[in-house]
Amino acid sequence: MLRLRTLCIGMLTIAVSMAGESVEVAKATAKGSGLLGASIGAGLVVLGAGLGIGLLAFAAANATARQPEAAADIRATVNLPLFLLEGVGIIALVVCILAVVL
Repeated sequence: MLRLRTLCIGMLTIAVSMAGESVEVAKATAKGSGLLGASIGAGLVVLGAGLGIGLLAFAAANATARQPEAAADIRATVNLPLFLLEGVGIIALVVCILAVVL
């Protein structure tokens, strides 16, 4: 798990640096590296958000199965991090799209 996390962080760093580079050099290099960086970044964002939402839903379902009487409290506790995680994923995708467009 640690190797996978390190690999994902490394790939995300490369993607962000390539997308940031595209803003400065895109006009001279025909946006080649920017498109690659933005596409890698968008893919990593979707994978990360999906993994986070899946783990959150798994933990909530597991907690509800263990204590069914606390299902309403568990659902209320899970909603805010779920919405924040989804919002972060959408914002990151917008940033990747803007790196391509601008």
